[in-house]
Amino acid sequence: MPEMTAKQVFERFQRAKDRRANWESHWRECYDYAMPQRESALVVSTPGAKRTDKLFDGTAPDAVEQLAASLLAQLTPPWARWFGLAEGNDLAPEEKDLVAPALEQATTAIQAHFDKSNFAVEMHQCYLDLVTAGTACLLFEEAPLGQRSAFRFLAVPLSQVVFEEDADGGLENTFRRSELRPADLVRRFADADADGALRKRAEEDPTFRVAVVEAVVGEDQGYAYTAVREAGTVGTGEPEILAQGRFAMSPFINFRWMKAPGEVYGRSPVMKALPDIKTANKVVELVLKNASIAVTGIWQADDDGVLNPAAIKLTPGTIIPKAVGSAGLSPLEAPGRFDLSELVLKDLRQQIRKALLADKLSPPDSPRMTATEILERSAEVARLLGATYGRLQSELLTPLVDRAVAILARRGAIEPIRIDGRTVELEYRSPLARDQARRDAQITIAWLEAAQRVGPEAVAAIDQRAVVEWLARSFAVPRGMMRPVPVETPPGMDLATQIAELADAGL
Repeated sequence: MPEMTAKQVFERFQRAKDRRANWESHWRECYDYAMPQRESALVVSTPGAKRTDKLFDGTAPDAVEQLAASLLAQLTPPWARWFGLAEGNDLAPEEKDLVAPALEQATTAIQAHFDKSNFAVEMHQCYLDLVTAGTACLLFEEAPLGQRSAFRFLAVPLSQVVFEEDADGGLENTFRRSELRPADLVRRFADADADGALRKRAEEDPTFRVAVVEAVVGEDQGYAYTAVREAGTVGTGEPEILAQGRFAMSPFINFRWMKAPGEVYGRSPVMKALPDIKTANKVVELVLKNASIAVTGIWQADDDGVLNPAAIKLTPGTIIPKAVGSAGLSPLEAPGRFDLSELVLKDLRQQIRKALLADKLSPPDSPRMTATEILERSAEVARLLGATYGRLQSELLTPLVDRAVAILARRGAIEPIRIDGRTVELEYRSPLARDQARRDAQITIAWLEAAQRVGPEAVAAIDQRAVVEWLARSFAVPRGMMRPVPVETPPGMDLATQIAELADAGL
């Protein structure tokens, strides 16, 4: 596929942005009522600005933060191994023992780079966008040499990115428009300011920014990357290409909560609960107004030429003059009461917390729970997040690991590994995935106990090593804790070469 020109990049970016216009007002409403401090995700705002003037009920913001934190703990827990590289099913037992140490070493190296990076911070911001707007974008870049980690992450605001859906329903084509300071632009694109005009402009105007559009478009082999400087910067009448190249894996990882047929962007749980959130916010606003009336009251007075209502202050110890024989200042009775609001507000808050899974994913109120209660609670969480977890597994977790393997393999930190599901398999070891594995293991253990009751013939038919290997994988036990099968390794052949030969042989 030929490389795109600057004009083609802007045309495709503008078309994708026009198709996104219908979502922007919906997103803004979701952020206003559920996550007002994330207003910068849609518009450029002043840091530290007050953004809760129109928000009266805090149920939705609290539930959104709890759901985002629960997703971080359930899917990609910080400083915990939520993935693993394992031997594929096409390998023989002795071949698995050969490649297992190399895969364990690669998994440890990848996890170490994740732990030393800013992954947890930026991933949490992405989960907030996912729960609120239904779509999130994580930029996964390679850090400069000399840093503690080879990974660098950035939660890209939805105001900066637009997507094109591919034939398979994924979000492979990404366009991002960002405004950079000249110093940041030169740091990222060395030849962007060869004549020094941008730096001179920045010295005259410290608020000066340069608009850059980046495009990552999927191809048959990898992804094409094009960065274009927007027209009109420092007298340039035409857009200028800053950089072009190719990636093995896209640096933009785009994922959605739920997808409706025919739509590119996802839908969020906040969108589902938005009617209840707006109603609860209005009810609390009316309750506060009614409370202010109940505290200060509504008063009436005769215009007798002595009493001036505009000069009256209802404070303790105040003496209000009145004419002889006049009623003076008297309270006005309210026509009704607002006690029904408490019942309505309680139901609305319960519905909001239920829609945002705050009661299901939050820690239990009772400190003492039996093992059965814990298992049932885990099963309920898996049932509620089953469909969402499946989508996040394909759109978030798998691209994360693939991109990490590509970066470290290019640096030489690990041997090149092809995760094809046959020779090397990607395992998900997050708490949510392990719950299902534990349930499967319990079924297997129950079957083994039943086989022992049948008799020695049934026990003799069981492949004990296969059972132990399967249980070890279900409980994510390191393979180094198992005794390897004796096998002769050809002299002079290391583990990385063994993996490569098995992959080339189609195993």
